[in-house]
Amino acid sequence: MRIARFASGICALALVLSSGAGIVVRAEAAPSASAAELKDAASKAPSTATLAAGDPGGALTGTISDVPVGDSKAGLTLGDVANQVGQNKIGINFTWTLVCGFLVMFMQAGFAMVEAGLCRVKNANHTYMMNFFVYGCGLFAYWIIGFAIQMGGAAGNGNLGGLQPLASEHTVSLFGHTWGLFGQSGMFLTGHSYDVGVMVIFLFQMVFMDTALTIVTGACAERWKFLTFAVSSVLMGAFTYPLFANWAWGGGWLSQLGTNLGLGKGYCDFAGSGVVHAVGGITALAVALIIGPRIGKFNRDGSSNVILGHDMSAVLIGCFILAFGWFGFNPGSTLGASAAGNLRIGSIAVNTMLAGCTGTFGALLYMWSLRGKPDASMSGNGLLAGLVAITAPSGFVSPISSAIIGFIAGVLVCLSVSFVENRLKVDDPVGAISVHGTCGIWGVISVGLFADGTSNYGGSWNGVTGSVTGLFYGDASQLVAQLVGVTTLIGFVFSFSFALNWVLDIFIGQRVSAETEIAGLDLPEMGQLGYPEFVFVPEPSHLVATPQVAVA
Repeated sequence: MRIARFASGICALALVLSSGAGIVVRAEAAPSASAAELKDAASKAPSTATLAAGDPGGALTGTISDVPVGDSKAGLTLGDVANQVGQNKIGINFTWTLVCGFLVMFMQAGFAMVEAGLCRVKNANHTYMMNFFVYGCGLFAYWIIGFAIQMGGAAGNGNLGGLQPLASEHTVSLFGHTWGLFGQSGMFLTGHSYDVGVMVIFLFQMVFMDTALTIVTGACAERWKFLTFAVSSVLMGAFTYPLFANWAWGGGWLSQLGTNLGLGKGYCDFAGSGVVHAVGGITALAVALIIGPRIGKFNRDGSSNVILGHDMSAVLIGCFILAFGWFGFNPGSTLGASAAGNLRIGSIAVNTMLAGCTGTFGALLYMWSLRGKPDASMSGNGLLAGLVAITAPSGFVSPISSAIIGFIAGVLVCLSVSFVENRLKVDDPVGAISVHGTCGIWGVISVGLFADGTSNYGGSWNGVTGSVTGLFYGDASQLVAQLVGVTTLIGFVFSFSFALNWVLDIFIGQRVSAETEIAGLDLPEMGQLGYPEFVFVPEPSHLVATPQVAVA
């Protein structure tokens, strides 16, 4: 019996060992299908000698042999290929976002030309310098603290590698929900924020912020102290703009209206009709109210006088530069060109073009019917009005809706310019309050009306599953979320901007002296004329002698 049990045990052990040996042999002799396929593909890659002969058709350059190998001993693995695919996706999105940011930065030149052209020649140097130096003021303030306030809690963007270092948002609990108020990481771009993805989003968001800042210089041109302008711009870049931008784009409470209260997909502002343009336009209104109108703008009876700019060619060329830069503004706001629905960049670009076109038509036809002649400056403002209005909905609407939104904006800007000047008695030399403030608000509202539910960026927006859909396509709650954003723009941004600039007015003064304003700001403020060889023609007496109308 014992011999039998021993014999059976020996047989079982032999069977196990022989099975194990077979397994080992098979594992060594039969590599996985994926490894075999990679090896076969590598053997078919063009040789160095083949590539040395040139590749005019581009069919040989860029093959499996260009994939970096993690372990030279192991050779090329599936992991190496997968890592290269992932890095290519992020690399494409980095490049797209950076190039679009460069386009937005170039918009500063367009703003400078439009604003200076619509001002008198005696203030040209001063106006150009405000547009030049606002870039430095905004960049400095945003680098120190503005970026941290806006994007310090914005981690989770898969297009740019996750942005995981930006993971600190100051929150408050209300009504059983958590609401974001401001970010807390990223100051000076040091520590964990010294990160390749963070650098990309910093550059892109910085040029957006600077666009908002330069809007104010147009509304306050020809009488704003250069020193006060600089301080005001630093404060706006450090606090005013970043706070609202955090609430909309940085994970703050406006973006959470969907997840917390079920209002659509939360406040949606694809590229910044509200965040950039309305913030700039409303801040411009607050500062212009404090500064008051230019000497001679209003008569004793409250009627206004036309003060012509000096260079319409600069104005219209500047408008074209701005329209060109808008192709970075709107399509670039996908923050990527690969994956997560980002191929919609083509639709966004076309929507942008169409709204600018119909905005021009709207303003030109309105002024033509009103005065019997097309108006060049208002036509330019119509183009910009259409572009401003489509900025928020560009990622969510169809081409037909874009054309409608732009046309309405073109008419709206004409009505708004008249209202601001003749009803509010606010002097805005370039129409910045109407172009960016009024039409920016219209753009925010239009998302809640025209978003058609066809866009899908990774399956959700602001953490809510599904696509952004407006009232006309079945979701009235989205319009409510947009109106909450508009109320915040008018209430918070105006009040905060007015308070900051009122304090500046008390301590350093906002406005140049009457003597400086009449002489022109170029020499007294900048020490140099913009056009030193021009022969200056005396201005009409009503522009140097008419008392100003008090504006509250």
